[in-house]
Amino acid sequence: MSVAVLLLLGLGLLVAEGRRDRCFFNRTQEYCVCYNLSEETMSSIIQCLSATVVEFQGGDLEKYIAFPIRDLTPSAIETLGSLVVQKIIIGNVLVPEILLARVLRFFSYTHVQELAFDSCIFQGTGNWSAMDGQTLPIVSLSFHNVTSSPLTGREQAFSSLGRWLGTLQELAVTSSRVSSLPCAIGRVFRALLSLSLAQNSLGDGSLAPAFCQGAFPHLQELSLSHNSLSSYHRVCEGVGLLLRLRHLDLSHNQLMANSSSSSCQWPASLRHFNLSNTGLHEVLMPLPPNLEVLDMSHNHLRALDLLLSSLKKLFLSQNLLQAVPSIRNYPRLDTLHLDNNSISELPRDEVTLLGRLQDVAVADNPFSCSCSGAGGLQALAASGHLGQGWPEEYRCQSPAQYRGWPVAQVPVSVLRCHLAAVVAPLCVILALLGVAGA
Repeated sequence: MSVAVLLLLGLGLLVAEGRRDRCFFNRTQEYCVCYNLSEETMSSIIQCLSATVVEFQGGDLEKYIAFPIRDLTPSAIETLGSLVVQKIIIGNVLVPEILLARVLRFFSYTHVQELAFDSCIFQGTGNWSAMDGQTLPIVSLSFHNVTSSPLTGREQAFSSLGRWLGTLQELAVTSSRVSSLPCAIGRVFRALLSLSLAQNSLGDGSLAPAFCQGAFPHLQELSLSHNSLSSYHRVCEGVGLLLRLRHLDLSHNQLMANSSSSSCQWPASLRHFNLSNTGLHEVLMPLPPNLEVLDMSHNHLRALDLLLSSLKKLFLSQNLLQAVPSIRNYPRLDTLHLDNNSISELPRDEVTLLGRLQDVAVADNPFSCSCSGAGGLQALAASGHLGQGWPEEYRCQSPAQYRGWPVAQVPVSVLRCHLAAVVAPLCVILALLGVAGA
């Protein structure tokens, strides 16, 4: 097998460091992991040729910067084409970018669809001119906890990669201290459907340049979770040109309203909106008009009064709600989660409406186990609409005689809860019997 082929399989010529310096193949999972592979132990990589996922961990590629990498021979090309590897993971490696630029073009002869870098350092800059007009089968690319030179000023490199990046469908750059994304780079990703920029340092002012006119024209899913976003209005403005956006995750940002929020228009295509863990004390307006899934769990909401006719799933767990939102405002709703709030009782008319849903969760609330309170929950459970948590996580807070009881065990018999309905007919019967005897 040629050196170029071995380099391609994860840039595998790594310097041996430590005791684990060979490959391990899990035949059941078709997963192969190589630790600190060196030229001396490279024979163990052969067992990875039957794997669909190959992972390389540890090592240093600097000694191979000047290594001659020539065009592949027909036999090497045939070998690459016969590999079944679909995903390559490279972790804890110092990657000279000049070496990566020279090797990456050989991926065009493989069936590798996913390439992931985890905890890597990209060193220097590479000459990407050899990638001009080159296509690759890779459709999913991810970088997690990586360090590299700033993206600004590197538009030429992205231009050389344009033919490949223009067909990429999934991109994730997470936990990598990204604070900005140049407009020109976004325009290269013409076919990208999913983008994750979670756990970075993006601020309100960085979104409009990143998602400028012509950038990411087909993007459908965007995660901005765990960043430094604060202005609901500026986030709305920043993603306003993503006209095909369907999923937006803003969770774990501290969002606030401002005086101009009402003028913002979210993309009409938006269907899934995640505002969990955003410090909300009230619902920020406006919401995207055509939402089907809304997650506002883990906030500080005390009340909810919305009218969303297209909403199907509503997640409000871990808030301060004292009452169930009116189900009439959501005619298409099929899922409602209200765990860990301050709800003491479900009104009888709401119980009837909740019974029409497919998935209801109201666990860990301070329930009042009155006849109507306990009876409503038991009725929902009997109809199969209470989801995970029943009956263990449904307990009474009041009255005192039932405090700590599982709601499922509270007696709601007719004799206890509707005594008048039983006594009144008995009194009438006795009275009639008395008249007849007289």
